[in-house]
Amino acid sequence: MGMTDVLIVGAGPTGLVLACDLARRGAAVRIVDRSPAPPRTSRAKGPNPRSLEILDDLGVAEEVLAAGSAPLPMLKYRGRLPVAEADPWADSAPSPDAPYDRGWLIAQWRLEGILRDRLAGYGVRVEPGREVVGLAQGRDGDHGDGHGDGGRVDVTFADGPAGRARYVVGCDGAHSSVRKLLGIGFEGTTAEDQVMVCGDVDLAEGALDRTHWHQWFDEDGAVMLCPIPGTRTGWWFQAGPERDGRGRPLTPTADGFRRLLARHTALPGEDLTRAELLSTYRVNVRMADRFRAGRVFLAGDAAHVHAIAGGLGMNTGIQDAFNLGWKLGLVLAGRADATLLDTYEEERLPVAARTLDLTSERLRATLEAIRRPGGGLDAAITTDTTGLGVGYRWSSLAATRAGTPTAAPHAGDGAPDTPVAGDRAPDAPCVEAATGARTRLHRIFAGPRTTVLGFGPGSAAVLREAAAVYGDAGVRTCRVYGTHEDRTGAEPGAVVDDAGHAAAAYGTEASGGTGPGAVVVVRPDHHVGVLASADDARSVREYLRRLHGVGRSTERSPGMVDAVR
Repeated sequence: MGMTDVLIVGAGPTGLVLACDLARRGAAVRIVDRSPAPPRTSRAKGPNPRSLEILDDLGVAEEVLAAGSAPLPMLKYRGRLPVAEADPWADSAPSPDAPYDRGWLIAQWRLEGILRDRLAGYGVRVEPGREVVGLAQGRDGDHGDGHGDGGRVDVTFADGPAGRARYVVGCDGAHSSVRKLLGIGFEGTTAEDQVMVCGDVDLAEGALDRTHWHQWFDEDGAVMLCPIPGTRTGWWFQAGPERDGRGRPLTPTADGFRRLLARHTALPGEDLTRAELLSTYRVNVRMADRFRAGRVFLAGDAAHVHAIAGGLGMNTGIQDAFNLGWKLGLVLAGRADATLLDTYEEERLPVAARTLDLTSERLRATLEAIRRPGGGLDAAITTDTTGLGVGYRWSSLAATRAGTPTAAPHAGDGAPDTPVAGDRAPDAPCVEAATGARTRLHRIFAGPRTTVLGFGPGSAAVLREAAAVYGDAGVRTCRVYGTHEDRTGAEPGAVVDDAGHAAAAYGTEASGGTGPGAVVVVRPDHHVGVLASADDARSVREYLRRLHGVGRSTERSPGMVDAVR
């Protein structure tokens, strides 16, 4: 029985993103799913702006954008008549620090197919029909805490030979077998009275305008129809359920969908020509009490479920995976201590708890809005649902100076919007110093590496040390030149901040002058680890040491700047 580095259980978007991230790092990955074939379901309606950044990093964003469509304006009805139209994205636009200003509509099955193809490019394929029924951790000397030498997880499947992995990640949904096998609690509530029936349907061609998301909200029920991108006649169908004489929701059927269509819309029921993947959704608000047990982790719906308002379910799972992937990669490569894995739960559990609160609040706002004619699902959409504001200022990995966690922005340090340790690292357009080709900081960050940005001439010594000591350990350095700086002999990979957007985003506008400059360490998941003055080499050095070990050499080059002694 061979050993794999990571066994991922569940091949939805969460598991696939994690598998792609680990595979490109050279980790030996297996991904299994209990379903005998990939489910052809639309379910989640697409990635939000932060997830689009992650998909861009994985190299699939262009394909996702091509396969989907921009979010549609919402046409709202009452008594079968249109009463209002709303476009929650009408006033938004891409900005230098965030090129994705809105989410994207794409059927989940299509997104999963794109990720499976990407994963296959690394030589890894999903193993279908593999249900995990047993997990046994550790060995003598490991004590089950995941930190011992030679630790492992033995995995039993319902059918076929057993498996063995250094780590296991349960991405197997709300009814996670992995979570249950670990005995991890999943506390919360299920709102039995908040019920919706869902399915993928076909409507007669031309029955409805496909440039809108149609929403009928009446006092006795609701129907919502959103066109599925990439189809001519496919629609996402969501509705309040039919109920029996005692008020209990009925199981969804194609005929039931036709009756709901005829009752609430001006369309005849016969216009609904196909209905499949029918399901009943109840509002569940639950979270695992821990996201890790030894060498086994939980991510996505296996760790947390919440109201669908705001569309954060799939997106929170994708972002779980992107947080965990680089940490597992560094530990497996021997470049970081296994204690780095403790920061996954430290960072993502509070985010999940906040997401449960946010989505519950957005659901309440939506239910209140639809009581009035003209109210609709736009009430669920806020800047909080973009994912761009999610950060980890409380994390032990967030340090303004070595070992000093950041809980709040620096007082009077830089512009009010300057990121601090733990925040998402802003994007910014710039040009390659060597070629003049246009690029962006997030393209510089892309790939399985830590990035050290240097602003101002004073940052050169810190960048040289980082490259010399950690260049072979997955750290890249990038000098960011101001437009008026002398670029003679510019370092390979250097960029020019030709419009000043990078300096503005990181609060380093004065770095091209006589000051020491600034250095920013950006984690592989696009979050700021350290933002320090360029004469604070020690903070940078100690942060890189924590993520990447001692490095190739700890001897400093002649002339190395280190003002902290």
